[in-house]
Amino acid sequence: MSPATPPASVLDLAPVIPVVVLDDARDAVPLARALVDGGLPAIEVTLRTGAAPDAIRAIARQVPQAVVGAGTVLTPAHVHTAVEAGARFLVSPGWTDTLLDAMRASGVPFLPGVSTASEVVALLERGVTRMKFFPAEAAGGTAYLSALASPLPQARFCPTGGVSAANAASYLALPNVACVGGTWMLPSDALAAKDWDRVRTLAAEAAAVRSAR
Repeated sequence: MSPATPPASVLDLAPVIPVVVLDDARDAVPLARALVDGGLPAIEVTLRTGAAPDAIRAIARQVPQAVVGAGTVLTPAHVHTAVEAGARFLVSPGWTDTLLDAMRASGVPFLPGVSTASEVVALLERGVTRMKFFPAEAAGGTAYLSALASPLPQARFCPTGGVSAANAASYLALPNVACVGGTWMLPSDALAAKDWDRVRTLAAEAAAVRSAR
């Protein structure tokens, strides 16, 4: 897969997807390199700060080993901004028909967010089988996802929200979970200190979660 080619599916990129919030786009490249070196090539940069588009653009251009995507996608304008910056996948905390249409039209894979069985069924009716489960822990965690597996086996999830080093393996052990998203490998003090070596070490520990699947 070339750096410009969208992945076939977000869920198959890596068992753990770091969820990155950046206030300074200048940190994007060294942070992305640390995550890739640690074994986490799929990186979700959330559109929660003004620095996000430039951060996505920098990673897309300067860290070809990374597959950078955009998170907290809430509007069609967000979709356009993210894809224009070089995002190769899109993640939203929830969805509407308008947002879903925009993500479909973007040409890159996407994960619309769900937290209830009804939302899952509504997406399945629209032909979407890959979803973000958010906020994972608050919405019922592994018990809830396990309960969905039998009646809705075609749905596959990336749980995010409250996923940590302590429970990531439990999520990944579920038959309907393909990957998890989280921030535990990105502690705020390490980011503030630009301690990329620590991020690299924590990324390597997170990447090792795959052995528990």
